Amino acid sequence: MKKEIIYSLKGIYREDYQIEGYRFGVGEKSACIVGALRGNEIQQLYICSQLVKALKELEAHGSISHNHEILVIPSVNRFSMNVGKRFWPTDNSDINRAFPGDVNGDTTKQIAGTLFDRIKGYSYGIHFASFYMPGDFIPHVKMMDTGFQSASLANLFGLQYVVIRKPKPMDTVTLNYNWQMNGTNAFSIYTNSTDMIDEKSARQAVSSVLRFLTRMGILKYNNHSGYIASVINEFDLMAVKTYDAGFYKRLKEPGDPVYHGELIAQILDPCEGTVKSEIISQTDGIVFFAHTGPTVMGNQVVYKIIRRMHE
Repeated sequence: MKKEIIYSLKGIYREDYQIEGYRFGVGEKSACIVGALRGNEIQQLYICSQLVKALKELEAHGSISHNHEILVIPSVNRFSMNVGKRFWPTDNSDINRAFPGDVNGDTTKQIAGTLFDRIKGYSYGIHFASFYMPGDFIPHVKMMDTGFQSASLANLFGLQYVVIRKPKPMDTVTLNYNWQMNGTNAFSIYTNSTDMIDEKSARQAVSSVLRFLTRMGILKYNNHSGYIASVINEFDLMAVKTYDAGFYKRLKEPGDPVYHGELIAQILDPCEGTVKSEIISQTDGIVFFAHTGPTVMGNQVVYKIIRRMHE
């Protein structure tokens, strides 16, 4: 293992702002793994720390295949993490909406541009991502529908689902999209948590990456086979929204089956404690995403359900 500085910025902070990476093996640029791009991505940082630990042990036992290099960057945005902010504190900008970046631009574009120059050219790129709303997912792999994606490769992670997302304009400035457009097979992995550690899904994420690297011949490692993934398109997920604002009482968890007409959540009056409205499933299926915040606004997405026909 070689620990090195991926990026260093001078002149703005009392100390140099640095991004550190951990390099394993020697040879062709086989796999790059990126963790927290945002300041609240504690789970994503934790997963990378466990992956660094596992790869260090595997390297010590000679389990990294000849002529293969793996780079792990656990955190890109420690500044935001240290001050408890999700986005860059000085201007509230999002590093994962700044790719491919600009080394002569503002701070987040400089970070994205310099980082991308260092991590492009790898055969496989893996990003531990988070959702824009607080909530829990069934752990899954997501790919952008750029014409360069490969669902069969994504299946090799052995997670339950592979989700294909048709890019929107805001997606064209993400790491996943720019990796793919520059010749890297890019995958985003979502787990059950963001701002708190979920040990079970973290272990599942680490195992999925080690499984993928083994199946691509980058590692020599024995791991269980995982799942045969179901491939779904993101637009096929049914979004379930609230009718009223108030306290949110969730009645279903990710992975739970739901049936048409079933009660799946309640919205409570925040002052009187009475039920303001009930949320009823409009389809048979499986809960894919469930909101975790204690309160909700009207017309807010609180569930995403995989329709039964996609099981």
